[in-house]
Amino acid sequence: MKLLIIALLALAGLGFFLFHAAEAALQFEEDVFATSAGELKITFVGHGTLIFSFNGKVLHIDPYSKVADYSLLPKADGVLITHEHQDHLDKAALEHILTPETDIVLNAKSAEILGRGRVLRNGESAQLLGITVEAVPAYNIVHKRDTGQPFHPKGEHNGYILVFGDTRIYVAGDTENTPEMKALEDIDVAFLPMNLPFTMTPEMVADAALAFRPKVLYPYHMGQMDEERPAKLAELLKGSGIDLRIRKMGR
Repeated sequence: MKLLIIALLALAGLGFFLFHAAEAALQFEEDVFATSAGELKITFVGHGTLIFSFNGKVLHIDPYSKVADYSLLPKADGVLITHEHQDHLDKAALEHILTPETDIVLNAKSAEILGRGRVLRNGESAQLLGITVEAVPAYNIVHKRDTGQPFHPKGEHNGYILVFGDTRIYVAGDTENTPEMKALEDIDVAFLPMNLPFTMTPEMVADAALAFRPKVLYPYHMGQMDEERPAKLAELLKGSGIDLRIRKMGR
C-alpha cells in the first residue's frame, strides 16, 4: 500500500509538472480581432512565428523551434511557410505539429524540401481553412550577400495576405519595402520584418507603412531585439494615425 501511495504521488507530481510546463510554454502575448466571419486570435510566438486561431482551426505561420517548444503547442490544421530558410522552414518544429490532414501552403523551394504541401507563387491565391490566402512577392532590393546576391531573391519567396471575412491581414515574410508591398490596398493588420541586414531598417518599414497605410502595424522578425529600432519606428510614424503595436518578436 505504501508503495502504491508513493507511486500515485509521483504520478500526480509528474502531471502537475507537465501541466505547468505546458501552461508556461503557452504564455505568449496575444491579440484578438473581431472580423465579420468570426473572432481571430493572433498569438505572437517570436521571431517570424505566429499562430492564428479562427473558427476552431489553428494556423501556424513559419513555426520555428528556437522560440518555442512545439511538443507543447497545438497541432496544426494549417501551416503557411513564406520561404525555405531554416528559421522559416524548420522540420524540428513541424514534426511536432503536423498531422496527415494538415493543409500546408508554401513556396516552391519549401515544397521541394518538405516533400508535401500546396505551392503558391507570387500573385497566386488559394483557400486555406476556409480563408483566402494571396501570395505577395517578398525580396531584397538593397541588402545583399558579399557575392552580390540578394538575401531573398525576387520571385522565389512569399509574403501572404490572409482574408478573414472583412479583415485583411498581411504577413510580409522576409522582404524589403518593395513596390508591390507599397501598392497594397485595404490592409487592416500588417506584420513587417525589421532585422538587419536581412530585411528592413525602421526607415524602410516606415516608408512602406506610410505608403499602404495599414490600420494596425506590428514590426516582427526583429532578430536580437532592442528598444532602439522600435522607438525609431514609433518616431517615424508619429502622427500618421497608424496603430503601431510592439510585441516580443525577437529571436
